[in-house]
Formats: sequence, C-alpha cells, structure tokens
Amino acid sequence: MFGMVLGRQNKKIKREIIVNSEALETRVAVMEDERLEEFQVEHPTEERIVGSIYKGRIQNLESGLQAAFVDIGLKKNAFLHYWDMIPEDAARLEAIEEREIPGRSSQKRGKVSPAEIEKMFPSGTEIVVQVTKGPIGAKGPRVTANLSIPGRYLVMLPGCKLKGVSKRIEDAKERQRLKKILTRLPLPENMGVIVRTAAEGARQRSFVHDLRGLIAVHEQINQGMKERRAPCNLYAEPELAERVVRDWLTEDVDRIVVDDPECFERIRELAAIISRRTRSRIQLYDGQSPVFEHFNIERQIGDAFRRKVALASGGCIVFDETEAMVTIDVNTGRHKGASTQEAAILEVNLEAVKEIARQLRLRNIGGLLVIDLIDMRLKKNRMQVLRLMKQELVRDKARTNVLPISSLGLMEMTRQRSDEGVLSGMYVDCSYCKGRGSVKSPLSISVDMQRQMAAAFRRHARRKEPLQMQIIVHPTVLERLRERDEDALVDLQKRFSGRLSFRADPNRHVEDFMILNATDNDVLYKTPERS
Repeated sequence: MFGMVLGRQNKKIKREIIVNSEALETRVAVMEDERLEEFQVEHPTEERIVGSIYKGRIQNLESGLQAAFVDIGLKKNAFLHYWDMIPEDAARLEAIEEREIPGRSSQKRGKVSPAEIEKMFPSGTEIVVQVTKGPIGAKGPRVTANLSIPGRYLVMLPGCKLKGVSKRIEDAKERQRLKKILTRLPLPENMGVIVRTAAEGARQRSFVHDLRGLIAVHEQINQGMKERRAPCNLYAEPELAERVVRDWLTEDVDRIVVDDPECFERIRELAAIISRRTRSRIQLYDGQSPVFEHFNIERQIGDAFRRKVALASGGCIVFDETEAMVTIDVNTGRHKGASTQEAAILEVNLEAVKEIARQLRLRNIGGLLVIDLIDMRLKKNRMQVLRLMKQELVRDKARTNVLPISSLGLMEMTRQRSDEGVLSGMYVDCSYCKGRGSVKSPLSISVDMQRQMAAAFRRHARRKEPLQMQIIVHPTVLERLRERDEDALVDLQKRFSGRLSFRADPNRHVEDFMILNATDNDVLYKTPERS
C-alpha cells in the first residue's frame, strides 16, 4: 500500500494512520513524518460498489462497441466488454501482480470471437460480474467476469488454477518460501490464488487462516448464486475502517490512531487476528480538539486541494480539470538558489513531479493527464525528471503509464480511475457561476443588454407609437450603466425615438436582465437559463 520504504533514505520514516470516524463520514489519512501522503473518504450513507460482486442479467449487446450492458440492480446498467465476459487466467494474473486491484482484468481480447460471444451470451442471460470502476458522471459502472476476492495476505481467484506471488515482492528467497507455502495450502478445486505484498515475512499459519476466511466468503457467494434471483449483490467490499487493517497495516506502520471508541474496538479486534503485536499499535484518541486538527491534517487537506499548490522552493503547480483531461502547469514562481537557469529549472521540475505524484494519490485523479513542465534544454535533465516521476509512481495503487517528455516540454500520462475523485465527493459546482469559476463583467452584460434593446426597438419600429422599455438588472450592472454607459444609452433612445428606464433587483443573478414593455409589462427579452 505504501509502496517503497524509500530505502534511498537512511533515517527511519515515521508512519502513522489517523482515522476520523463520524456518523456521516469516515476519513483516513496516512502520515509520513507528519506529512499527508494518502487520504481516503467514505460516506456510510452512500454505497461503495467498486470490488462488489453481482449476479446480473444481460440487457442488450452492442456489436459496434463489442460490449454488453448488464442490469446489476443499480440506476444505470453496467458496461461489460466482450473480452471481459470470459475469464482470462493470464490477464488476471498480470493485473493482480501489477497492482493487486480486485477484479481488474487486462483489456486483451480472448480467443473467443465477438460472434461466438454473442451466441454464448444472448440478451437475458444471467452472469456473475465484479465492479472494476464505479459510476463516474453520466457513465454507469464497468464490470468484469474475472472475479477476485482479496484477503489480508492472499487474493482468491474463483474459476482459475493460477498460483503466483506478487511481483512487488522482489527478494528471491522470500519468493521461493512463499511459493512453497502456496503448494501446501488446501485450495479448493478450480481455485487460484495470488500472494499479496503484505504477506512478505508472514508465517504459514497466517496464510491458512486467511484462506479459511476467503473460502467462507466464496461459499457465501456460491450460495447466493444458486438461491437468489438476478439482479442482486453477492459480495461487497468491507467498510473503510476494516480495509485500513486489511490493506494498510504493515510492519512499517508505527501506529493507528482512531477517534471513535466503537471504531477503535473494531479495528483492534481485526488487528488482533493478524497478531497481538499489531494490536498494540492501535491507539484511541481522546483529545478535546478534532483528531485531524490535532495532527495538523485539516490544514494540509485544505492546502492539497487548492487549484494552485505552492512548492517549497518558491515554484508552484496549477491543476485544471476538464471532461477530456487534467492539465497540470509547472511554474518557477519566485524560485531562487540554483547557480544557472538550467539548474534552477531542473530543480523546480524535480520538486514538481514529486508533488504531482503525491497530489494524484490525494485527489484520486484519473484518466489522461498532461503536465506542462518548464522547458529543459538538456536531454539528460529531461530523462532525470522522467525517471523520478516513474519512481514516485511506484507507490501508487492505481495503474499508471508515463510517456517520455516531448520536445514541447509536455509529459503525458494516464492513471487508472476506479471511482470518482476525492474532490467531487467533498465539493459541488458553485450554484452561482455553475462551475465556471467566473461570471461576466458588467461591461459584457451592458454590451449584451444594449444589443437586445436595439433588437427590441427594431422589432417595434413598424408601430407608430414609441416604445417605452423598463430594464430590470442587478445593482452592480446598474451602477455601471449610470457611471460609464449613460451617453451610449441616451444615444440609443435618440436613434430609435424610445424611452428607457431601469430598475435594480438585488435578488437577480448578476448576469441576468429582463426587458419589459413599460406600457403593458410584456416581456420583450429575458436572459436564457444558464446550464
């Protein structure tokens, strides 16, 4: 979970996990030397479906997309690629060894053709699938038939005969020891298993206990498959507090601090199953101030989620998220200290990619990312920045792919996205600006208003009587009209032989205005609703 132990540093890093458990929200922060490195939020009132296993029913097949849409009992049907409908052992092994993400399958086509799949899985067919990506925006969840059930030390692969050890365990002797343990485990027939990185150094009896729990879960899933009607949920990932112990509590964690007595006892019980020694690292926080404030996490969260993030050297990075991609701009700002300009640029870029890798984890940003680095003339410097970025991404749970830095100084990369980003769960678009981050200036509104008034005058020109208008505007815009645009309005009246009167409405949106016929109050123009 925490990636590399940063062996390049000599001193021992102090690692702490702080759990803030409340009725409507559970937050977990991973601290390294009192600096926020990982952050997760979960709301008990909102269902978390990534990793869940469902018995669903195929609603329809789309040959153009080579995908099926599966009803799993949610608002939107799940998206299932043809090549994910038949489990692929090799693809499953590769995916779990690389990142140990439950249910993640490779996007390699199987040996079965699309036409054969359409015959094997006609509409109405029941199928058991696992969610690999939750609903994001207008898209429904994505699922796969490559099932995997994670435990503390093992990942069980139903319908598979593979046995393997995570590639992230690099020690040859340890890998050999774990493989021997695997051969002795009493695995059910047609069941595969992968040893997770957390298993490094664990005893054989720990594997047996873990396997026993996974078999019990699998039997429960099998029973549900036989007895329950589709669509239904057969298995759900445990809540965040339990996942903290299962996935995050490793030997290099000094302590877990929990602020809720009930959550504290639950975590202690789960930790005791692993070992008594780990149980002693669980501590209950009983201070008067909120636990995240006590450990200076609240301020760090606020700083981390700003659009502009300052770097220690004086430089900064700026995040902008769009529907298509995330762009990250690196600026030198007030950086000082390096002997030459090229050295200063390299220093800022190196610091920036370290912070960007951290920010991607904190914000859970996914999809296509383009990083606009400061231009470096020397190829060796570009390679040094690229190597550091790849090194920093090793600790990321999500799958990433980084391309070489282009001649324009752009670093393109992708990051696996399995769920909505943290920001989308904590913030909503501003109801006033609709997420644009800005509103029209009084000058722009004045110009638009005069354009619509002139159009209304022209439409009324065939009638003999002059048109008298009343314009209802926001006070800020009316102030602009009085102080700076009076001559233009007087000229407009003269040109069309009409009369204009204005009324301020403080409850009106600053961009909205309405033009009325002052004689009969007919609406001549109204600003369209903003979307």
